[in-house]
Amino acid sequence: MTPALLLRTYLELSSHYDPQNWWPTRTGSLWEVLLGAILTQHTSWTNVAQTFDRIEAAWGSEGLSRPEVILSTPLDALTAAVRPAGFHTSKPQRLVTLARFVMEHGGPEALAASSEPTIDLRRELLALNGIGPETADAILLYALRRPVFIADAYAVRLASRWGLVPPTASYSTVQALFMDNLPHDPALFNEYHALIVTHAKALCRPKPLCQVCPLNRPLFFGAGKPSAWICPKMYTDQKERV
Repeated sequence: MTPALLLRTYLELSSHYDPQNWWPTRTGSLWEVLLGAILTQHTSWTNVAQTFDRIEAAWGSEGLSRPEVILSTPLDALTAAVRPAGFHTSKPQRLVTLARFVMEHGGPEALAASSEPTIDLRRELLALNGIGPETADAILLYALRRPVFIADAYAVRLASRWGLVPPTASYSTVQALFMDNLPHDPALFNEYHALIVTHAKALCRPKPLCQVCPLNRPLFFGAGKPSAWICPKMYTDQKERV
């Protein structure tokens, strides 16, 4: 039931929202995606965009597309540029560490084209200072196009409200839920994660707007006698209102 349910909720969200087209970039470069994965840690995308403005103003589009720019920039200048993204004492160092890692692998395009197994690349990324599972998986999925699902807090919220994991489920548990029950397709994981983030911000908020949710009706799926499903969060709320 779980694979069919996850696919059906994906289709419902996909039909409700416009295509997400993640990861948004200005230059289309892989390095800009890698930059964004670090800069967006513990901050909003608005602050990341302000940081990109500063990088472009200082070094032009090459600042967003070439890791060599980071490596050749004095640390004080880099710190000033990334200040809007917060953590201005740690994020510059993390960017330098990531830039070195990327260049040691021949540059962004060479890293993306590498035949190295995903599990090994993930292990190497997690060994870098300041890169945890969510950041590593964002790099793998959005920059390197590897089939890895990002089990962030939004995914935990939705999956727990759908009754598939407890609200306290670990990152690895939620990631396994999606990866064990869906085709290992980077495009699917990309769009599904983006839709989860969009839905969690728009409707499935900490205080959810269940009455206008696209899942606010029984969903039928499966062959033969189809199964009927309704979001447990909405079902519980409806019972409490009666």
